[in-house]
Amino acid sequence: MSQQFYSDARLYDRLFPGGEQAVHFYKDEADRQGGCVLELGCGTGHKLIPIASDGHPCTGLDLSPDMLAEAQRKADERGVEVEWVQGDMREFDLGRKFDLVFIAANSLLHLHEAEDLVDCFRSVRRHLAPGARLIFDVFNPSVRMLARADGVRRRRDALSFVDPDRGVVHVDVAETYDAAAQVTRGTWYFSTDSEADFVVVPLEIRSIFPQELPLLLSLGGLRVVERFGDWSRAPLTADAALQLYLCEPD
Repeated sequence: MSQQFYSDARLYDRLFPGGEQAVHFYKDEADRQGGCVLELGCGTGHKLIPIASDGHPCTGLDLSPDMLAEAQRKADERGVEVEWVQGDMREFDLGRKFDLVFIAANSLLHLHEAEDLVDCFRSVRRHLAPGARLIFDVFNPSVRMLARADGVRRRRDALSFVDPDRGVVHVDVAETYDAAAQVTRGTWYFSTDSEADFVVVPLEIRSIFPQELPLLLSLGGLRVVERFGDWSRAPLTADAALQLYLCEPD
C-alpha cells in the first residue's frame, strides 16, 4: 500500500498541488447528486474540503493517519466540518449510506490484487443509497511508457517544487514494471542542491486497463453508466491519459 510515501502529508501536498479540474468535476457531481458524500483514499482533503464548503455532509476515509491529521488541520483552518475516518477502502463499514462515493487521483491503484479491487467495489456497493453513484479516476496505462520503466534513476523536472524550509526540491524516480502483476515499482528521491536524498521512499502503483474495469465493477455489484477520457467528459480513447468512470449499483 506504499504507506511510507504518505508519511509526510505536507510534502505530499507540495508535490501534488494542482488538480483543480478534478476538484471542479467532483464538486459538480456532488451538487448534481445532493446529499451525503464519501471519499475513499481522501488524503489531505484536497477535493473533499471544497465539497464540504458547499454545504454537503462529507466523510473522508484514508489508511494514513498522517494524511488525515493534515486533512483535519486544513478543514479546521477553513472552518469546515468533515468526518475523517482511518480505514481500509477494501473493507469498511460506516453504518450508513451515501449519495455519492468517489475515489480520486489514482487512489484505487494502491490495490494491486483483483480480489482487493472487487472487495473495495463490494464495500462501496453496500454504502450506496438509492440513486447513488460511485465515481473514480485512474490513469489510462500507456504500454510505451510502461516499457520505458527500466529501473534507471531520472530527474522529473515537472515535479520540482519549493519547500518553505528547504528551497527548491528536485524529484528523481527509478521505476520498473512487473507485467505479470501489472504493478509499477518505483523509488522516489527528494533532494535540494545542498541536501541530497533527504527523503527516499518506495511507491508501487497498479495499472488497470480499460477492458478490465467493467468486469471488476460487475463482480463488485456495480455497472458502468458513463466513462470519459478527460475532465471535460470527452470520450475515453486509446490515447486518453485519464479514465473517469461513473457507476451505479447493478
